[in-house]
Amino acid sequence: MEFSRHGVMLVIASPSGAGKSSITRRLLADQNNLTMSVSVTTRKMREGEVEGIDYYFVDMAKFEAMREQGKLLEWAKVHSNYYGTPAAGVDQLIASGKDVVFDIDYQGTQQLYEKRRAEMVSIFLLPPSILELRQRLISRALDSKEVIDKRLQNARIEIDHWAEYDYVLVNDDLDETCDQVTKILETARVARTRQTDLSKFIKGLQSQIDSL
Repeated sequence: MEFSRHGVMLVIASPSGAGKSSITRRLLADQNNLTMSVSVTTRKMREGEVEGIDYYFVDMAKFEAMREQGKLLEWAKVHSNYYGTPAAGVDQLIASGKDVVFDIDYQGTQQLYEKRRAEMVSIFLLPPSILELRQRLISRALDSKEVIDKRLQNARIEIDHWAEYDYVLVNDDLDETCDQVTKILETARVARTRQTDLSKFIKGLQSQIDSL
């Protein structure tokens, strides 16, 4: 049987190049009930980006107002721009039984823990080695050597927070890791605490016993 349920807030985090984006894209393609959290940002829209799909683009005054009014689940400053997760849209999706995946770092995860811990499941992805991580960053051909070196330094900081996550996976094989992440999500979906009408069903069973 299937019961009505609250959705899952699925956090997938990793150092840059460890496979977070690839796994998230595959999950979104394979899972009908999963959607991506759309952040609000103060940075300018880039060519090809779509309002409400990639980000919600706002000015600094609007962002500060949302932050001060408690309308952001988490926020951070990255390279002189601000990013945050609007609470209203996420809460509406979760209440309706939709699952939401988040692409945030450990700072954002810590803030989510403080506000929505019961709804969350968090996964941290590790590379099989730092040499492999470096090679992946080089193979992407997106960054200069200086940027790659900076990403590797940031990786040490991010890896320091591995123990704060519910699950830690080594992404040595993309297909296998995707399967593991899918199993974690499926397990979270059927957790007792997320089944909103389970108690009503159980009372029905008990009443059937009483009527025998």
